[in-house]
Amino acid sequence: MSPESKKLFNIIILGLSFMFLFTAFQTCGNIAQTVITNLNNTDFHGSGYTSMSIIYGVFSASNLISPSVVAIAGPQFSMVISGIFYSLYIAVFIQPTTWAFYTASVFIGIAAAVLWTAQGNCLTINSDENTIGRNSGVFWALLQSSLFFGNLYIYFTWQGKTHISESDRRTVFIALTVISLVGTVLFFLIRKQEDTKAPGEEDSASEILEDGSSAQNKMMRAVAAFKQSIKLSFTKQMMLLSVTTAYTGLVLTFFSGVYGTCIGAVNRFGSEEKSLIGLSGIFIGVGEILGGGIFGLLSKNNRFGRNPIVMLGIVVHFIAFYLIFFNMPNDAPIAPMEGTDDVAYMMPSKEVAIFCSFLLGLGDSCFNTQLLSILGFLYSEDSAPAFAIFKFVQSICAAVAYFYSNYFLLQWQLLIMVVVGFFGTITFFTVEWEAAAALVARGSDYSSI
Repeated sequence: MSPESKKLFNIIILGLSFMFLFTAFQTCGNIAQTVITNLNNTDFHGSGYTSMSIIYGVFSASNLISPSVVAIAGPQFSMVISGIFYSLYIAVFIQPTTWAFYTASVFIGIAAAVLWTAQGNCLTINSDENTIGRNSGVFWALLQSSLFFGNLYIYFTWQGKTHISESDRRTVFIALTVISLVGTVLFFLIRKQEDTKAPGEEDSASEILEDGSSAQNKMMRAVAAFKQSIKLSFTKQMMLLSVTTAYTGLVLTFFSGVYGTCIGAVNRFGSEEKSLIGLSGIFIGVGEILGGGIFGLLSKNNRFGRNPIVMLGIVVHFIAFYLIFFNMPNDAPIAPMEGTDDVAYMMPSKEVAIFCSFLLGLGDSCFNTQLLSILGFLYSEDSAPAFAIFKFVQSICAAVAYFYSNYFLLQWQLLIMVVVGFFGTITFFTVEWEAAAALVARGSDYSSI
């Protein structure tokens, strides 16, 4: 197998591993609050929103140390251990207790930081400036296929149900736990690549490479990765991209947790309200996969760079927010177990709700594929710290969004995303223009990015 084929093989295996792992986790996150509100066990007092807020809060803090962990353990082993913790979190729902639920939330937050830093490192090691766009799209399309499969199962098994029984819950979460373990095992198939730069490493530290197996060397690499993370976080480009990243964190919370809860709370959808949560997830996945395919796999034919794709993403999202504002009751995110009978500015339409799910997924793929691409391009020699900062900002904003989702009405949540999305688009444009100018100055073809 040629080196390029080997790299593409690794990207596909990486995407498939994440597809299985997040088929389980994203389906879990999509239905967690609905399942919890249907628990008959009076000893359980957990909240899905609070759990996700803990996860993303710990996730954000853990990104400060995750490059060091990846530098010591390597990307493959880091992803395997992280996958095990994802499986343990999902397994908690088989027989949930409050203490186990929140404890698992803390551990999966740490695991998520390590997992995504290792993923960014693995993606960059197996790419160059000519293939980073394609590989980002391949990975993203495979990853977001997870939204399709898990939610398809939820749609058919929960169709016509207004209450989720204990048997229903156990069956779903046992299946999801097994699926997440399959994804974890697949990480072992990734073939090792020689990385010319260890995470956080610079040319001045080249002597460290001479003895890669020593404990002292590993500690020096860990410290170097940590220092590089701090250094990168205060650069102009990273600070500008952080605004765009913050927006993706808010949107992540909205489509992965809040919007499904809103749909499940609308009583006017009748007996289909619970199964519509699964259908919504399916169409979010369709939008994500379509975006990843078009803007990633076809990136070689893009002569205009990343900005038009990000512009399309923000326009699509603004249309979705406008339709959701008109279609969904304002109290839907915080409705009680009985749901809400309120009406917004139109009678709630299932078709409009599902169409908005598709738009949310499509717009999200526009932003994330281009952020992965520009980070891999700008920081090809410092991939682990760069992706750790990306996930730090994204996760802390997701944590904040999950926290205020317990209290804010729908209109305020939508307004926050509109404002941050507007400024995030402008800051991305600024970084992309600078990257394009630097590429042209080097004599490279801008269409290759």
